[in-house]
Amino acid sequence: MISSKNIDNSARAEMNRMYRFTRHVYDVSRKYYLLGRDVLIRQVDAKDGQNICEVGCGTARNLIKMAKSYPNVNFVGLDASDEMLKTAQKNINHKKSDVRVIQGFAQNFDPKEKFGISLMDKFVFSYSLSIIPPWKESLDHVISLLPINGEIHIVDFNDMGKFPKFFRDLIFWFLGKFHVYYKPEILQYLYQLEKDGIGIVEIKHIYRHYCYLAKFTKL
Repeated sequence: MISSKNIDNSARAEMNRMYRFTRHVYDVSRKYYLLGRDVLIRQVDAKDGQNICEVGCGTARNLIKMAKSYPNVNFVGLDASDEMLKTAQKNINHKKSDVRVIQGFAQNFDPKEKFGISLMDKFVFSYSLSIIPPWKESLDHVISLLPINGEIHIVDFNDMGKFPKFFRDLIFWFLGKFHVYYKPEILQYLYQLEKDGIGIVEIKHIYRHYCYLAKFTKL
C-alpha cells in the first residue's frame, strides 16, 4: 500500500515540475482567465484579529491584496509547490507584506505546527480545488479546523453553460493541460454538507457561469 507521505511527496514533486518555470509569468498570464478573485476578496469581509488561510496561495497575489484590504487580520498561505512559494516569498518581500506562506497540503496540514494557530476563522480556495485531487478530503479537513460560524470562501471554474460549446471545449482543454478540471461534484458536496446540517451554503454564479463564488459557514 502506498503511504500518504509518498502520495504527498509525489504531488509535491509534480507541482514543482509544473511551476518551476511558469511561476515567473503566472500572475501576468492568469489574470486573463482566473476571474472573480477580487470579488472573492471583498466577499471574505475579514474582521480585525481573525486568522485566515488561503489554500493553494500560489504567488501570494490574493494574500497580499487581502492583507492590504484588511490590515488588522493575520493572513497565512499554504501551497503544495516549493517552486511557487519562491515567487510568493519574493512578492511578499517586495510588497513588504507581513503574510506568511509555507509548503503543505490542505487534506492533512496542522495549522498549529505550520503557523502556531490552533483554529482558523476562515479558509480561502481561489481556483485551487479544481487542481487538488483529494478535494473532498481537503474540504473535510479544513472544516474540522474551523470554529462554529467559521467560513470557507471559494472561487472556481463553473460549467460555462452560457458560452458557446466551442468556447467551453477550448477552455476545458486548455485547463486540462495544467491538470485543472471543472468539478461539479464540489458544489454537490457543499449542498450535501448543508443537507447534513454541517453548514450553510451560499452560491453565486458570475460572469455568465464562467465561475462561481461559494461561501460555506460552519454550524
